Amino acid sequence: MTNPVKTNPVTLEVVRNALVAYANEMATVLVRTAYNMMIFEVHDYCTGIVDVEGNIISQNTGGLPIFLADLGAAVVGAVEIYGKDGFAPGDVLVSNDPVLCGQHLNNIVVFTPFFFEGELLAFLASRAHWVDVGSGSSGFGSTSSQSIFDEGIQLRAIKIYSAGNRNEEAFRIIKDNIRYPDSSLGDLRAQIAGCKLGERRLGDMFAKYGRTTVLDCVTAMWDQAEALARARIRAIPNGVYEAESYLDNDYVERDKIIPIKVRVIIDDDEMTVDFSDLPLQVKGPINSGPSGGIACARVAYKCLVAPHTGATQGEFRPLKVNLPPGRLLSAIRPAPIGGWSLSMPTVIDTILLALAPALPDLVPAGHKGDMSGYAMMGHDKSWGRPYICLNIFGGGWGGQKDHDGISAAVSICQGNVHNGPVEVQEAYYPIIVDNHEFLQDSCGSGRNRGGLGIEITIRSEDDAYLNTQFQRTVMPPWGILGGTEAKPNEIFIEGLNGEHRQGAAVTRHLIKPGERVVMRTGGGGGYGDPLEREIERVASDVRGGYISVKRARDDYKVAVDKKGNIDEAATKALRARS
Repeated sequence: MTNPVKTNPVTLEVVRNALVAYANEMATVLVRTAYNMMIFEVHDYCTGIVDVEGNIISQNTGGLPIFLADLGAAVVGAVEIYGKDGFAPGDVLVSNDPVLCGQHLNNIVVFTPFFFEGELLAFLASRAHWVDVGSGSSGFGSTSSQSIFDEGIQLRAIKIYSAGNRNEEAFRIIKDNIRYPDSSLGDLRAQIAGCKLGERRLGDMFAKYGRTTVLDCVTAMWDQAEALARARIRAIPNGVYEAESYLDNDYVERDKIIPIKVRVIIDDDEMTVDFSDLPLQVKGPINSGPSGGIACARVAYKCLVAPHTGATQGEFRPLKVNLPPGRLLSAIRPAPIGGWSLSMPTVIDTILLALAPALPDLVPAGHKGDMSGYAMMGHDKSWGRPYICLNIFGGGWGGQKDHDGISAAVSICQGNVHNGPVEVQEAYYPIIVDNHEFLQDSCGSGRNRGGLGIEITIRSEDDAYLNTQFQRTVMPPWGILGGTEAKPNEIFIEGLNGEHRQGAAVTRHLIKPGERVVMRTGGGGGYGDPLEREIERVASDVRGGYISVKRARDDYKVAVDKKGNIDEAATKALRARS
């Protein structure tokens, strides 16, 4: 703990909530003015305020959880290059540096310095997913990349505006190296607009309350968040907790699984997440820079320790991360990182699994463990121009102590992002979505069952190209405390002759007219013994189409017909034999 509160609590609460409101307003401006669906529909972005040392002051509510580590990293990198005296009002910087930001180059950070009475006090920052950065793949990184130089243009703290003057050379370099400049440069302008709004809002606050009061409030916010986090950690039994899982492969060596092993140490009021047993960085693009590992630790930590508070630097003070360089989540340049996010849901799930013995009432069963998505691209004849449609979609979450898992929800890494609505996809792009529906029996069984995955089938009336990056098609989401595992992810291309081609990891794969892309997301694992689930709840699941009559009989020992009518005598006999 540092200094006690130096201002009255009413002012503190006004400042605390205003800082979050400013970040949310920045996000609203971004969404309303962005050009690509990944921002204005999916919400693959975050906005926030960080201090000159890169510490989080506030972040928008609903931003991606895996962006908890790296807005500040971009700022730190810029300060290292320019020095604290190297910024001026009117500067606008852009960065996707693979070392500092540690993620695929499509995630672009735009940030602007904030001055009050001539002193640099903070940065306003926005990260958003651009549809193209000039790599061998559009939408997101290629599954075949083996070097960061395969993955697009790299921008390390470039001043695209200097003291308000536009850097035409920088703009020209960016425009000439991307396939969809109207979209990406439109998104850039939207990000700048959000940061400029944040500058104005911060200026109003500092003018009203003064430098000392506002900074004292920020210090108090951090100290209070730290105290709350430490209290929650003290409630966890001291000990060393471990868990293991694995990923399908790295997309380059496709016959080699990637083991994931984590260790969590609880020592009074501190938590250490130890990644020293992670594998060395791999040949394929599922690596991330160090901020990827830090983000994994922070997301799991926040779920358990501070799930209901806004993200600030203070709440992460009790968290330590042991992440040796050159590992899967701390890859060294020029390792490929185009699929940086693909490892993260499984790593986070594994951290939670490690703590399940200490927190059985809080930790859920495994979830779909994947950031499923696709990019479909081609030439739109009706508009006479190229197009690219990006989308993500949900799956099942694991059952918990008090309720079933959520169905059709995005991964733990993706927070409140949305799937692109079917109607929007079909209106904006020349693709057809044949179905988007729950996948029966995809959930794990248990006292509280897992959530359901979904099935989506898409096609195009003309030649199109498909990019996909699926993981967890081999290892199913696990059940805990007697619950059963769920179905894993699956994707295939249904050819013109009815043959199935594997589609879990393809880049610019030709889809002919009449061919269909079938994507099935994993369900959530079950929590607790299935025989402890109330018979009527099982029958209700059959009536709702969540589980089949066969699943009810095999896993729950409940005899029920398709209408949900229970055969009590047959059920009693089934349970007597179990």
